[in-house]
Amino acid sequence: MSDTPRRGPVLIELEVPTGDTRPGPATEARDDTPNPADAPPIDAADPALPRPRTMEMVTRLVGRPPSKLTRFFINSGVALFTFLLSIAALNFINDLLNRYPVLGWIGVALFALFTLAALGMAWREYRAWARFARIDAIQRQAGAALADDSMDKARAVTNGLLALYRDRPELEWNRKRLADNRGDAFDARTLLTMAETELLASLDQDARREIEAAARTVATATALIPLALADVAAALAANLRMIRRMAEIYGGRAGAVGGWRLARTVMTHLVATGAVAAGDDLVETIAGGGILSKVSRRFGEGVVNGALTARVGIAAMEVCRPLPFIAQPRPKVGNLVTRGLRGLFGSDERG
Repeated sequence: MSDTPRRGPVLIELEVPTGDTRPGPATEARDDTPNPADAPPIDAADPALPRPRTMEMVTRLVGRPPSKLTRFFINSGVALFTFLLSIAALNFINDLLNRYPVLGWIGVALFALFTLAALGMAWREYRAWARFARIDAIQRQAGAALADDSMDKARAVTNGLLALYRDRPELEWNRKRLADNRGDAFDARTLLTMAETELLASLDQDARREIEAAARTVATATALIPLALADVAAALAANLRMIRRMAEIYGGRAGAVGGWRLARTVMTHLVATGAVAAGDDLVETIAGGGILSKVSRRFGEGVVNGALTARVGIAAMEVCRPLPFIAQPRPKVGNLVTRGLRGLFGSDERG
């Protein structure tokens, strides 16, 4: 008799629970195989993941609108302070005119100069918001042109873009190319894609660099500043500066008051579009921050805060950009944060 082992199928008997000796749906229903849908979310699965406390505070400070009572209190207080200050200044100048006429007239001249300066600042704020309204109108018209596939609306958008950037010397060659070649487009999407490629591609690169710099600043401030409110102030200043730069890059000019209102508009856009949720591009960065937090808790929080700053920067691009993203790729948080932190160590490559 040969000692060669027998080859063939191997039957493994499984124990069937008492009361159900037949395999079937009842047996399959009691299968204890884990379901991926029952997996806990990221935060619950790993409570050690760093929380972006700094950016959470910045978002609350900028994005939360004041209540009606708070606005009434602030407006009435500013009006009362301005009224009392004006009366005090007029009484002081009147007293100078009575006692020292020369000094009194100097005071009148200085008061007139201050009034002119205040009117000039108000006019600048008005022009800034008029320019933002113009960009918003072009953006809405571009969306309507794409939705209706209307060449007339697309031509109007192109004309608006050429007029918007006619004072930008660095885009003069691009404007000439667009003006010469736009007659070759036969549908709205092609014409708007041509306008986006010629006029906005280089501006998008500048905007990306600003976002990378802001993310690097916020990450560094969170990791290195030990004071609780100092890192919040640094992150707030970096985000406001980044949003103002987004407006300047794409053709807007935000003043002191306009910059704050633009920041609130960006935060509102974040909430309205659901961009504050953890998307695929943000999950990888948060996971990386969780790994880094094993080494340094502050550095892990800095990475996550930098990622949220990049998300704010992308929202600012969408608000300030005259056209939606058509052919040009929409920036991703992971790429921006990676390039920004790479620049922290002096190896950033511009492409």
